[in-house]
Amino acid sequence: ARAGVSSFHWFTSYSPVLPLPATLPLPRSHTTSAHMGKQQCQIIAPVALLLLGILGILLLAIPTDDLKAPPDYMYGIVLDAGSSHTAMYIYKWPADKQNGTGVVTQHSECHVDGGGISSYAGIQGGAGQSLEVCLNQAMKDIPKARHRLTPVHLGATAGMRLLEMSNPSETERIMEEVGQKMKSYPFHFRGAAILTGQDEGAYGWVTVNYLLENFIKYGLVGRWLSPGRATVGALDFGGASTQITFQTKDKVENEENSKMLRLYGQEYTLYTHSFLCYGRDQVLRRLLAHLVEAQGYGNDVTHPCYPQGHSVTMTMGRIFDSPCNKEKKPKSYNPDAPLTILGTGNYQHCQGNVSQLFSFTSCSFSKCSFDGVFQPTVSGNFMAFSAFFYTHLFLQRATGITVTSPTLLEKAARSVCNMTFEEMLEKAPDQKKRLQDYCGISIFIQNLLLTGYRFDDLSFPHISFQKKAGDTSIGWALGYMLSLSSHLPGESLELRKAIRPEAWIGLLFLFAVLLVVVLGYLLGNTLRGKKGSNNVI
Repeated sequence: ARAGVSSFHWFTSYSPVLPLPATLPLPRSHTTSAHMGKQQCQIIAPVALLLLGILGILLLAIPTDDLKAPPDYMYGIVLDAGSSHTAMYIYKWPADKQNGTGVVTQHSECHVDGGGISSYAGIQGGAGQSLEVCLNQAMKDIPKARHRLTPVHLGATAGMRLLEMSNPSETERIMEEVGQKMKSYPFHFRGAAILTGQDEGAYGWVTVNYLLENFIKYGLVGRWLSPGRATVGALDFGGASTQITFQTKDKVENEENSKMLRLYGQEYTLYTHSFLCYGRDQVLRRLLAHLVEAQGYGNDVTHPCYPQGHSVTMTMGRIFDSPCNKEKKPKSYNPDAPLTILGTGNYQHCQGNVSQLFSFTSCSFSKCSFDGVFQPTVSGNFMAFSAFFYTHLFLQRATGITVTSPTLLEKAARSVCNMTFEEMLEKAPDQKKRLQDYCGISIFIQNLLLTGYRFDDLSFPHISFQKKAGDTSIGWALGYMLSLSSHLPGESLELRKAIRPEAWIGLLFLFAVLLVVVLGYLLGNTLRGKKGSNNVI
C-alpha cells in the first residue's frame, strides 16, 4: 500500500507540467454513447421508411368503391302562357340523371303582370314586352356560367288555342314575337309552342305524381328508389279549359284520349281529355251568353247565379267575342252596347241553367262523360288544382264547410248562392272582384265532377284539392320540364375512390402509431443530445 502511494506521489510530484489543450478528448463512455446513438439512428430511419412503404402498399391494396363526384346543377325555364296570365318557373336538377330523367325541383317562379299573351292580339310588341320582367329575373336567379346551357321554353295553352281558332294570323304573329324576345336572352331557346289539350293534361298528371313521390323517392339508404305506389289522377280547371287525366285498367276506346309517357325507366299509359271552353272564365261567358239568348238578347238580363240584388254592367262584346260563344252570337249586334245584369240569387234556377252548358245525350262509346267524349270509370285517388282549389277554399271560408262529399258540395253551393254580396264580402274581402261568380262556378263544378266525370259518394272523398306541394306549384309546367329533361344530356361525372369505413379506421390507427413512434424518436433523440452536451468538459 505504501509503495502504491509513493508511486502516485512520485507521479504527481515529478511529472512535468504541460499546457492543457484547448479541447480535451471525450471520455470513453461519451464516445460509446454517441456511437450507439448513431447506430440507433441508422436503424430507425430504414425502419420508418419500411413502415411508410408498407403503408403505401396497404393504401393501394385496400378495396375501394367508385363514387360519383357531386354534379353541378342544370337549370331549365318554362313559361306557362295561360289564358288569364303568364307565369315563369325555373327548375333545377343534378346532371346525374335517374334512368334518363333529371330529378327536378323548383328553383324560383315569377308571375307576369297583366293578362295572358292572347290578350295582346292587335297590340304590336305587347306580348313580347310582357315577358321582360320575368326573363330579367331569370338572369339573376340562374348562375351566369349556366345561362347558355339553360333551356327556355314557352308553352301556350287554351287561351292561344282559342285565338288560333278565331285569328290564326294574329296567333302566329304573337308566337313569333314571344319567340324573338326569348332569343334575345342568353339562354338556350328551345321553342315557343301551343300545347295540345292532351299534353296539358298529361304533364299536369306528371307534376302531381312526381311531387307525391309516386315515381321515385329518396330512400334511407341514400339512393333514389321506385316506391311502386299507385299513381294519382289529375283534375285541372284553368281559365279556358279543364282536363282530366288518370291511369286506367279499362280499354281506352278512343285513341285520341290515350297518352303514353316514359319517366324514370317506367312506361305509363294514360287516359286524358281536355275540354276546351270549359275553363272558369269561358264557362262564365258561356253562362251569360245562354242567359242573354234565353231572355231575347235585350240590354237587361237577370242572373240566377249572381247574389240577390247585385248589379253589373259590361259590353256585349265581352261576352260574344269569345270563340266559345260563336253559336250564341247574334247575327248583328253592337259589341260596344252595354249590358246590365241583375242578380237574383236562386240556387235551383242557377243549377238548371248551368246544366244546359253540358250535353249528355249522345255517346258512340260504351261510356262517356259529356259532349260525346269517351271516359272510363274513375278509380283511385285524384288531385284537383287551379280553379278547383280556389273554389274549394272559398267555399270553406264562406260557409265553414270542408267539401269532402257530393252532399257537402251541394250544401256549400246552396249556402253561397243564398248569400248577399255584402255577406260574401265580409267572409272574403280579398275576393271582391270574383265574389259574384262563386255561386255559378260552384254549381258548375258540382255538375262537372258528379254528372260529367261521374264521381260518387265512394270516389269523391278520394279527391284532394291543392294549390302547391311543398314549395312547388302544381300545374303542367313541372311535368313538361321533367319530360324535357329526359332529352337533355347529363354532364360527364368524375369518379372518386371511396375507402370503406373499416379500412379508414385501420389506416387512422396506423397513422397514429407511426406518428407516436416518430415523435418518440425525435423526443428521445433531443433529450440524448441535451444530456451529451451537459457531459462536455
